Formats: sequence, structure tokens, C-alpha cells
Amino acid sequence: MYTAINGIYENGQVILQEAPPTLQKSKVVVMFITEEDKATPLTSKGVRLGSLTGKGYAIPDDFNLPLEDLKDYM
Repeated sequence: MYTAINGIYENGQVILQEAPPTLQKSKVVVMFITEEDKATPLTSKGVRLGSLTGKGYAIPDDFNLPLEDLKDYM
């Protein structure tokens, strides 16, 4: 079982911000997360929400209704 716990590394020590799930000797994995890892770049690839507005694409009003072909399974 894996459990993630937040902590801070400072001056050669890891200070846990939460209580660990066990007090017994255990193997651990320490990941160093830099500030730039937390931010999502604004220039990410892919389609942005609303980017197709006004370009001839539309979602039909019945988009979320069950498909006629699958009516025997519902």
C-alpha cells in the first residue's frame, strides 16, 4: 500500500506536515517538487475550452439522449 504525505525539506531534514500511517520502520520515497512543476503552462497543446465557438461547430440539443441503436440494452 502507498500513502502520500506532504512535507517540507529544509536544511537537510524532511518535516512531515501530517502524521504517518505507521510508527514502524518503513521504506519511503521522497519526491522534490519545484514551483514550476505546480503551474500549468499557458501554452499547453490541445484544444482550449471555447476555442471552436463561432467556427461552425455545434452540439445538437439531443446530444445526451440515449442512442436509438442502443434502446434494446437500456
